[in-house]
Amino acid sequence: MKNVFSLVAALSLGVADVSGHYIFQQLTVGSKKFGVFEGIRQNSNYNSPVTSLTSNDLRCNVGGSSGASTVTVDMKAGDSFTFRSDTAVYHQGPISLYMSKAPSHAADYDGSGDWFKIYDWGPTFSGGQASWNMKSEYTNNIPKCIPNGEYLLRIQSLAIHNPGGVPQFYVSCAQVNVTGGGNTTPNPTAKIPGAFKATDPGYTANIYNNFKSYTVPGPAVFSC
Repeated sequence: MKNVFSLVAALSLGVADVSGHYIFQQLTVGSKKFGVFEGIRQNSNYNSPVTSLTSNDLRCNVGGSSGASTVTVDMKAGDSFTFRSDTAVYHQGPISLYMSKAPSHAADYDGSGDWFKIYDWGPTFSGGQASWNMKSEYTNNIPKCIPNGEYLLRIQSLAIHNPGGVPQFYVSCAQVNVTGGGNTTPNPTAKIPGAFKATDPGYTANIYNNFKSYTVPGPAVFSC
């Protein structure tokens, strides 16, 4: 009987732990809302984070290296889009948006090429306190000047809520086909993995002790 109680307790803890996590699983383009994992590569680790800075899973999450079973969504340069998570972002830390142009079709692309960042949601500081933008929907626009073609559109939540522990990456990739764009080559760019270092101040920050400024890890945000 003792073993049964122990098993039940362990399972309860496991459920509690999972419930504190989240995954970006739904995409909206303009006013069109797609179904769960329609246009977004479905991961295979439920809503658990990636924690290794050297893992290819940092690109599009565990199980997200291929998009063969994922539809590619048509978008125009400048269009608005929204990523929605299964539950509101639960852990403090920055949210970032990245793009990477596929050599051909996004469904065949593993994300090993160059990535550029299009937006950061970092903390705001007021009255000695930091406030993070933790919610269930994040909206932005495709840059108007980027070349036409198929891209991976990536959202990343970097959870740094546990100082001294290992930061957690919650990532998802949508597949988009951009039309009506320009001819600007985005820069700066970075590889993933490689864009984030264990020594980055934004990676090692202690948000509970003398936290007065913050720099989001990764390359600078590209702007047309």
